[in-house]
Amino acid sequence: MPKIAIHVEFRPHPGSHAAFDALIREHARLTQQEEAGCERFEVLQPLNADGSKDESRIMLVEVYTDRAAVKTHTQNPRMPLVREAYAPLIAERILTMCEL
Repeated sequence: MPKIAIHVEFRPHPGSHAAFDALIREHARLTQQEEAGCERFEVLQPLNADGSKDESRIMLVEVYTDRAAVKTHTQNPRMPLVREAYAPLIAERILTMCEL
């Protein structure tokens, strides 16, 4: 059974980068702590050409052991609370699910 990777790109509203970054990093930490099927949950900060942070984007790379682990993640009781907390902070969310 193939592993599943999830790539998410978020576009925080101007002025919301720091709050969203803190929220999503805590979510990543708790996911890895709580969910045995989560092998990896990285928060990526894109950079501009000059090496400064591109505060218009934050990306996630998550790796799960299988589809059942992804289902466990989506059903985590924290998920609705996390989504509710970040909804006012972001303009866009693009999620891509992939097999590894």
